[in-house]
Amino acid sequence: MAAGLGLGFLAVLVIVLWISSPYPDSGPGGALHLAAGLWLLAHGTDLVRYETLSGVPAPVGMTPLLLVALPVLLMRRAARLGSASGDGSDGDEVLPASAVFSAVTCGYLAVGSLATVYAAGGPMPADPLSAAWHVPLVAVLAAAGGVWVAKGRPLGPLPEWVPKGVRRAVARPRYALALRSGAAGALVLLGGGVLLVGASLAWHGAEVQGTFLALTGVWSGRFAVLLLALALIPNAMVWGAAYALGPGFALGAGATVTPLGFEGSAALPLPRFPLLSALPPQGPGSPVTWAVGVIPVAAGLAVGWFAVRRAREVSYGETALTAGLGSMVCGLLTAGLAGAASGPLGSRELARFGPVWWQTGGAAAAWTLAVAVPLAVAVHAWRNRPAAGTGDEWHAPGTRELRWETLRRAAGAPLVPDRAPAAAPAPVPPVRPQPQPQPNPVPVPEPDPEPEPDPVPTPIPDPVPATPVAPPVLPVSGARVLSRRRPPL
Repeated sequence: MAAGLGLGFLAVLVIVLWISSPYPDSGPGGALHLAAGLWLLAHGTDLVRYETLSGVPAPVGMTPLLLVALPVLLMRRAARLGSASGDGSDGDEVLPASAVFSAVTCGYLAVGSLATVYAAGGPMPADPLSAAWHVPLVAVLAAAGGVWVAKGRPLGPLPEWVPKGVRRAVARPRYALALRSGAAGALVLLGGGVLLVGASLAWHGAEVQGTFLALTGVWSGRFAVLLLALALIPNAMVWGAAYALGPGFALGAGATVTPLGFEGSAALPLPRFPLLSALPPQGPGSPVTWAVGVIPVAAGLAVGWFAVRRAREVSYGETALTAGLGSMVCGLLTAGLAGAASGPLGSRELARFGPVWWQTGGAAAAWTLAVAVPLAVAVHAWRNRPAAGTGDEWHAPGTRELRWETLRRAAGAPLVPDRAPAAAPAPVPPVRPQPQPQPNPVPVPEPDPEPEPDPVPTPIPDPVPATPVAPPVLPVSGARVLSRRRPPL
């Protein structure tokens, strides 16, 4: 399915351009053969152009990197959907990763073989030897990436057949940091290449516009040239990075563009193309071209900065080693991109076109190594500096954190458990003193009154019952008085 979609997309695009062209030099069969050749070119396969002025077949080995994204994305999506088709929720069988990978890869390679045979009858057939290893390489890498994503990106240990020493070494965290720092440096180089290409196109805007309008006068031809220029933009990014690193890129036999100068291109029959019109002028370099050295310095700073993420847990030597490995990773990535972005466009003068991969990779590794290692060591020393005003290294911030981290790992659990914040004590109302009972007064007998003559009888009232007196409450020392609860509203 992925191979069919890729072939169909390119076939429709080529047929539309063939129909809209006012001067078609072949029938629809030739357009379809050309579409099959372009599909193989998107995998890195070399094509052969037989219709030349000299009559000598000319190889076409420069692959537009943006065109490579078409088969890679389709193949990756097919492998991911094939792995996620059965999840076992409805009783269906879950396909293993090896079965999905084998099925998708074999089907893709079968279509690739048929496309190679079909393109042989077109104006630009594919080289069988080149197609025999480029198409399987792209298919295997893309399918493996799709299956890995569908299985949740597992990062388990290496297989048992790998030597034990290699498995232990790869399991160390320094290699993950080295990969991350090297990728950051490569991205900075590519970003600098984009800036160089954009600035050069803006500086030579008149020449670029004149070349674009002079190639063809119909809109279909100009649209095809525009599509080709857009597909070559990633190649130009890599060329700009190689130019900033120093080795530059070749424009044929004996002509190399570097920041120090551009010589030997007067006798070369350079193709008239908008991107080639933005080349720097011939002659020695200038302070403007020398200023591009800021880009590899920035890449080295990025590698060194990402290599000190564990500065408080490791030694100086470990930090320097991580920065050095990151520089090697940056060099390898840059060399791979330079090799993919270059290739021949002819058999004689244009046999070398683009940056040389080993020169570009070596320059990237040297630049980043010279900048990243001193920066990583300096940042390591800054983060592990002792506390200000104290000469006690035992209580330095980095040493203290490293000591506690080591103890925590040895104990297997946090040494200081998390404590919940204590609730504020409820306010206790003041204790009111209880009134002390007064003792009953002792009745004092009154003297007998003197008898009066002839007393008048007085009615005696009913006796009033005495009020009961509560027993005295003795105060209790040490008792806690609870606050009265408020009634619910």
